[in-house]
Amino acid sequence: MLTAPTSLCPNPMRVHSIVQETPDVWTIGFLPEAGYNYQPGQYTLVCVDDDPNTLRAYTISSSPGAGAFLTITVRRIENGVGSNWLTRKVKVGDYLWLSDAQGSFTCADIYDSKYLMLAGGCGVTPIMSITRWLLVNRPKADIVVYYNVRTPDDVIFANEWKMLAGEYHDRLTVTMMAEDKAAGDFLPGRLSPEILRENIPDIAERTVMTCGPAVYMALVEQWAKALGVPPEKFYKEQFHVAAECISDDAGKVTLSVDHLRQNFSVAKGTSLLVALEQNGVSVVSACRSGVCGACRTKVLGGNFTVTSRETLSKQEIDAGFVLACSCKIQGNIVIE
Repeated sequence: MLTAPTSLCPNPMRVHSIVQETPDVWTIGFLPEAGYNYQPGQYTLVCVDDDPNTLRAYTISSSPGAGAFLTITVRRIENGVGSNWLTRKVKVGDYLWLSDAQGSFTCADIYDSKYLMLAGGCGVTPIMSITRWLLVNRPKADIVVYYNVRTPDDVIFANEWKMLAGEYHDRLTVTMMAEDKAAGDFLPGRLSPEILRENIPDIAERTVMTCGPAVYMALVEQWAKALGVPPEKFYKEQFHVAAECISDDAGKVTLSVDHLRQNFSVAKGTSLLVALEQNGVSVVSACRSGVCGACRTKVLGGNFTVTSRETLSKQEIDAGFVLACSCKIQGNIVIE
C-alpha cells in the first residue's frame, strides 16, 4: 500500500510495527524515509486511504531522540474512517504520508524541577511522550503521573509505565486509577480535587500538564486553579473533537458555496465543516478541533462565530479565512 503525498502530508513513512495496547488501541511504528523533526507531545496529520481530502490527526506517542522509530497510538472508534483504516487495513511494510509535526502542547521549552502529569484515557499518549523525554533530558526533574482509565485492561503502555517507574523510582511516581474493577495498585474511582490536595501538597509549585476528554481537562483546570497552580504553569492539550449537538428547533439558514454556485439549507449553529460534509461538499479536514489548520476556508460574507483561529495568520483572518471546524453558522453565509 502506498498512499499519495499531499501538500499537507509530504513525509513518507514505512510501517515498521503494529502493536495492540488494549482491546481497542494500537500503536503503529514508522521508519521515516528522510528523518522527521518533532517535539514531545506534538501530533501529526495522516493521509488516510489515498484520499488527499481525508486527513486525521494523531498524537505522536514516541519521544524524539528515543530510538529510530516514530509512533502514533490510535483508538479504534466505531465508524471512524481513520482509526478503522489504520487498525484494520494498514500492514507492516506499507507506506503512509504524514504532515510535519504540529501543536504547542510540549515540554521542550519548559524548564522546571517539578512536574505533574494528569491523563485520562487516550490522553495518555502525549503524556507518555513528554514523561519519557523529561526523564532523559531533565535529569533533576521530579515527575508525578496520575492516569485515569475505565478498567485496568484499558491502560495504554502498561508495561512501559511499570518499567519507567522502576527504573526512575527516585524521580517518577505513577498512580493508576480505574473507575471499575480496580484492584492491586489501582486506586478506585476518578481523580478529584481531594486526591490532588492530599497526595500532592506541593501542587502549586509544579508545572501541570493534562490531556484527556474535554470535560476531564476542564475539571482538572478548575481544580488546579483552586489549589493555587499559577496560570502560566498550567498546560492542557487543545486537540480534541467537540460533539456536534444541534437541536431540531435551531432554525434553518442558507449556506452558499460560490465556486459551486449552489445553496444548501443547514441548521443554525452547525459548524461550517459539518454543514459542508452533510451536503457532499469536499473539504480537507483532520483534527476537527481548530488546531491543525487543514480546513481553512474563505468566507465571503454572512453571520457566523468562531471558536478558534489558532493556525491562521493576521493576513488570512483579514482576508476572511476561518477554520471550518471552528466556525459556527449563525445566519445566511457565503463561502468562496
